[in-house]
Amino acid sequence: MPSFLDSAPSAAIVDLDGTMVDTLGDFSAALNEMLRTLGQPEVADAVVASFIGQGSEHLIRQTLAHVRAPAGLYARAWEVYQDAYRGLNGRWARVYPGVEEGLRQLRSAGLQLACLTNKPGEFARDLLAAKGLAGHFAFVFGGDAFPRKKPDPLPLLKACEALATPPARTLMVGDSRNDAAAARAAGCPVVLVTYGYNHGEPVLGVDADAFVDSLAEVTGLWPRG
Repeated sequence: MPSFLDSAPSAAIVDLDGTMVDTLGDFSAALNEMLRTLGQPEVADAVVASFIGQGSEHLIRQTLAHVRAPAGLYARAWEVYQDAYRGLNGRWARVYPGVEEGLRQLRSAGLQLACLTNKPGEFARDLLAAKGLAGHFAFVFGGDAFPRKKPDPLPLLKACEALATPPARTLMVGDSRNDAAAARAAGCPVVLVTYGYNHGEPVLGVDADAFVDSLAEVTGLWPRG
């Protein structure tokens, strides 16, 4: 596998949904519970998958628009969705193959890790704990941690500050064009996994430094020694 870094980075920022954990089942269950409560038609998993990646607000608004629900339902929909998701967080989610091995490899290579997601921080921390992944991360930043979310570069720059590493030596690992755009704007190298959501679009068309089929392949992207 070709290298794109001249040496191992100092730290890595790792996305959550679609990168470490397949949470589509959780999103679909919570959204459909929300829709049933509001008297709206349910949506299929494939529709939900195309809305994942830009935070709960976007997910709810896009879902309501898809079923042509009245715009005035948003405030109630937000409350119902949050309660529903909190009650089932992680129930239908699964850790992707190679994630635990990949995280161990990154830490063994001396990298500090931060999880950065547009998912609300409460849900992110609970999910990582439920799936046995929390111990790998020095920091966990949700979509409510900063004034702006990915694809804005601010969350990555703030994560780099917390990690005390320059962006050029801080690897972003994600699954979507939002992760790549944020990394490019922040000055971080970026690797995308091939199995995530990417808003329902082919991920190989995204501007990234490398693509991997498993997190266990990431440490093979820079020279040894």
